[in-house]
Amino acid sequence: MHYLVTGGAGFIGSHLTEQILAEGHQVTVIDDFNNYYDPDIKRQNLAAVSDQVNLVEGDIRDAILVERLFAKENFDQVIHLAARAGVRPSIVDPKLYFTTNIDGTFNLLDACRYHGVSRFTFASSSSVYGVNKKVPFSESDALTRTISPYAATKLAGEQICSNYASLFGIRCQCLRFFTVYGPRQRPDLAIAKFTKSILAGEPIQQYGDGSTARDYTYIEDIISGILAATKYNSEEFEIFNLGGSATTTLSELINMIESATGKTAIIERMPDQPGDVPRTYADISKSEQLLGYKPYTPIAEGIKKYVEYIQSSNTAL
Repeated sequence: MHYLVTGGAGFIGSHLTEQILAEGHQVTVIDDFNNYYDPDIKRQNLAAVSDQVNLVEGDIRDAILVERLFAKENFDQVIHLAARAGVRPSIVDPKLYFTTNIDGTFNLLDACRYHGVSRFTFASSSSVYGVNKKVPFSESDALTRTISPYAATKLAGEQICSNYASLFGIRCQCLRFFTVYGPRQRPDLAIAKFTKSILAGEPIQQYGDGSTARDYTYIEDIISGILAATKYNSEEFEIFNLGGSATTTLSELINMIESATGKTAIIERMPDQPGDVPRTYADISKSEQLLGYKPYTPIAEGIKKYVEYIQSSNTAL
């Protein structure tokens, strides 16, 4: 099969691209290598498979570029990971998030419509749940209020997928990722920043009192969930949680990194950040039943693997 992986040079995208290639398929990657973080990190992410990938440097906001790409290639599936990510930056520049995450998703789905691509897998986010008082979060929960532009764009992307599934028969799976981490993760994410600073003996910034909690998901578990979703055939439109199905507080996370590094964190306490939710927690029963999804890496083990990866490589954080 021929897969288009958008954002394929990023953290999740590069791992996914490697796995699809390992299974004997063809992969085209489109990535704009923007400066949200050092583009050289993204180029390094694909270095091991650069001779196997058809790499297109371009922006999914460019409808003409997207149309020409689909006209040239014969894609069997699209796995859409490309997005402007992060809650806090979306508050600073919401227009960038709306144009990339909404317009870009529309451009891809419309290209699928006119070029006969019948499968589309969309990377959504646990952020769509907002301040959800019911835990764990279930795909059937009523979502009445997102609290960041980033979350709003992901929820809008799900709705666009629903439209194209219903109107044009494009089978769409929307995958709500819960705080993915592991080797190659983005340098702005907490685990990467904390690990770098603790190893260097530098202070870390702890926002809030340490009680905020996240459902962390190791990269290998996310990749298995994505690939399972690309083979799902029962419904034209479906939403799945992909999480670790456990919660870890910020204080517990810092303690785990301290344990894995053998160093004590120097903590600089900061006020709560606007747009941050108090907790995320995935109900994965639907994904377990319909996709056979099962996360195998508990957070303490995953943190240990990540620290070992950092310590054994010269990869930029």
